[in-house]
Amino acid sequence: MRRLLLFILPILLIVAIGFTIFGIMQIRFTEERLMDDLQKKAKAVDESIEFSARNIFLNNDLKSANRLVESFQKRERLQGCVVYDKDGKILAITERITDWKDKEKAYLAEVAAKKAPRGALEKFRDSSVYSYILPVTDDENNILGMVEVIYDTSYVFTTLTSLWRRLSISLITLLVLIVLIMLLIQRRIFILPVIRLTEWFRHFQRGETDAFHSIREKDELGKLASEVEQVALSLRVARKIVSEKASERLQKEELWTEDKLRDLIHARLGDNAFFVVSNREPYMHVIDEPTGMVNCIRPASGVVTAMHPVLCACGGTWIAHGGGNADKKFVNSKDKLGVPPEDNRYILKRVWLTKEEEDGYYYGFANEGLWPLSHNTHTRPIFREPDWQMYKKVNQKFADSLLEELPVKPPLIFIQDYHFTLLPKMIKEKRPDAIVALFWHIPWPNPENFAICPYHKEILDGMLGCDLIGFHVQNHCNNFLDTANRLLESRVDTERFSVVRSGKETFIRAFPISVNGHISGSKFNVEPIREIEKLKKEYELKDKIVGLGVDRIDYTKGIIERILAIDRFLEKYPQYKKKFVFIQLAAPSRTHIKRYHDLMGEIDELVEKKNWKYLDGNWKPIIYLKRHFSQDEIEPFYMLADICIVSSLHDGMNLVAKEYVAAKKDLTGSLILSQFTGAARELTDAIQINPYSIEEFADAIKLAIEMPPEEKRKRMENMRKVISENNVYRWAGNIITELAALKKV
Repeated sequence: MRRLLLFILPILLIVAIGFTIFGIMQIRFTEERLMDDLQKKAKAVDESIEFSARNIFLNNDLKSANRLVESFQKRERLQGCVVYDKDGKILAITERITDWKDKEKAYLAEVAAKKAPRGALEKFRDSSVYSYILPVTDDENNILGMVEVIYDTSYVFTTLTSLWRRLSISLITLLVLIVLIMLLIQRRIFILPVIRLTEWFRHFQRGETDAFHSIREKDELGKLASEVEQVALSLRVARKIVSEKASERLQKEELWTEDKLRDLIHARLGDNAFFVVSNREPYMHVIDEPTGMVNCIRPASGVVTAMHPVLCACGGTWIAHGGGNADKKFVNSKDKLGVPPEDNRYILKRVWLTKEEEDGYYYGFANEGLWPLSHNTHTRPIFREPDWQMYKKVNQKFADSLLEELPVKPPLIFIQDYHFTLLPKMIKEKRPDAIVALFWHIPWPNPENFAICPYHKEILDGMLGCDLIGFHVQNHCNNFLDTANRLLESRVDTERFSVVRSGKETFIRAFPISVNGHISGSKFNVEPIREIEKLKKEYELKDKIVGLGVDRIDYTKGIIERILAIDRFLEKYPQYKKKFVFIQLAAPSRTHIKRYHDLMGEIDELVEKKNWKYLDGNWKPIIYLKRHFSQDEIEPFYMLADICIVSSLHDGMNLVAKEYVAAKKDLTGSLILSQFTGAARELTDAIQINPYSIEEFADAIKLAIEMPPEEKRKRMENMRKVISENNVYRWAGNIITELAALKKV
């Protein structure tokens, strides 16, 4: 529209200005002509009565004067006539202009003195009239008197107004015709070719150029389309070569790395496009209120931690909710941007949600309903019908956003977590050829618990639109199969580990998620050492045993139990007072939900109470840092900590435990790990605890501190080996390999 206005407005302005100038000249010409004609008529009338007026003045015949002026009473366009003596005194006046005698007439003296006629417009009764006054003289040219004829000029202004109206209508008609003609010309010359080119590119991007090619001409658009085809052909050939070489390298490499995952993607997926859908975006733009500056941050999220390196390795498109308050400023017309900002490796497409949608779908149904339902933390789930309706609406919004991006060839769609249980079925209804996988990042409850949800059938039906559903541990897979078997009309195949519903088979597999990349055994470089020394100085940690907790503030993370265990540890083993410091990094989360808001207050109060209990000089046992920390900020804390405590009451995996092990390149440190986490299945060398048993928990802290260095080193080495081999690239590679093995790719 803006380009159209820029194209048409200059032409319209030129035509309008030119036509207006012509109209003004035409009006002025017509006005001059009419006034000239009026003057001639008035002069002719005055001259025609001059002889009669002379006789009246010579004979002082007032009766004849009155008859003369009354003869103008009914004349069209003539208002009347006035007879003056030589001194300007009125002798007779037409009755209908009697008011004229009250008007000041300074021009009478001038006419009498110059003995020359005068014609001019005069104001009379809130309108204009034309006055023509003729001096009457005797044979010796002595002034006898004056005769004034007064003409109505309203017809002149009526004529001019009518002319203005006709000119305006003509101008408007001309402008409308110009606009219509220009629109037709622009559509024919510009819009239609651009539409055709856009349509061609859309089909080309979706891989339909072989079956659909609307540009056959040899004009510039045809040449452009042809050049793009040549580039595409070269890319297809290059991709084929890369795929073959990737297959060769895949057989040689043993350890899973970013390169190996990329090779697997090329070898297994080929031209298949890769899409990830999650609620949390990998990068968000937020305005720093104190400074007003916009910062691009990576939010704390297990999904982001796991999926970001995968997308960096293989590319693709990540579709997520744009939750940052400055997110809209950094997307293009299709709500997309390249990320990471400093080195674009994949595309992020942001989906916008209203406050009502976010409240109902995210805070309501997902986090007050499904989250507590899936975790054994004795928090009652809340299900509201309006939240469910909003959950369905948002799932459909994400489905629409995703479907418009899908190419013609079967794409691979990887959906993340419990926010999108309805999305797989919505996708399959429109694109049954799409390969859809869902990874459930939290625990899956047993059938009795899941049956609490009033919408369990719709949720299961939506999830079984997938070709593959992944969980962290086998127990969650077993729970899901039992749930589908008992709550839904379906057939569970225990040999193939799949669920068949309405002829559609969905495979269920365990894929323990992990952290980024291969972990080397090299020593610290200079920069982390500086950060560690900075932290020691800032929090007075010199010669202290440092414990660490890194969590979102959530009732599933066991933060309360952790603080109580530290309290009990110091009670039972007072020799560690002033020697032990525990740092809790706590990111506020879901503060709009009452349960989370209350939990924040409960933790604040408990930390303050325990610190007051043991306060001794500048030492306090718990350093509570409540804010959002970036991954770069957390890493030095991992390196600094002698002990990391992960005390989740129930957790699908918990990547903090693995991140801590990955950061301990010097093989120091101890991990205290809840037995109710998925990570406990893999990290068997951690000191495992029941977080509900405060006594056991306190003793575990003592054990972690007093464990011999060689034992710590051996355990850490074993755990690092597990994570090194079963890293996030292997996790993603296993999922893709599974899909290939199931002949879904």
